[in-house]
Amino acid sequence: EGVVTKNELAYIAGFLDGDGCIMLQLVYRHDYLLGYQIRASIVFYQSQRYYQFLVWLKSKLIDGYIRNRNDGMAEYTIVGTKPVSRVIKLLKPYLKLKQKQAKVALEVLNLMPGSGRKMEPKTLFKLAKETDKFADLNYSKKRTNTSRVVELFLKSRHLL
Repeated sequence: EGVVTKNELAYIAGFLDGDGCIMLQLVYRHDYLLGYQIRASIVFYQSQRYYQFLVWLKSKLIDGYIRNRNDGMAEYTIVGTKPVSRVIKLLKPYLKLKQKQAKVALEVLNLMPGSGRKMEPKTLFKLAKETDKFADLNYSKKRTNTSRVVELFLKSRHLL
């Protein structure tokens, strides 16, 4: 599996535009030296009645997992720098509504340290500021972890 035609990519991109989201979130991690990580994810939402559609979607995009929520909805979620970058690159040419999110997400993900390289405090703060911009594109309402919170945390630990 995992072979996706151009028609399927266009269809999946349209589905993401309408019933999905691309997210970059600042997540607090008590066990991290820098206190925060940037979590990249793509989520497709669908009624549990159409769960099999999400199974088909996962067979095409490979990465991620599907879960049923308590409200009758199901989600197919892809998490992580590499898988999210890969899927965005596949879908970006076909996106209409989420073209800006795709562009900003790729810019941020391209600046993430690769395997073996550590995240530096200055880099985390810079990426946190980019993540703030991203949140504006997604109309985030309940967001409490911002670049300001990350900055204060890093300064309190004398890392910035």
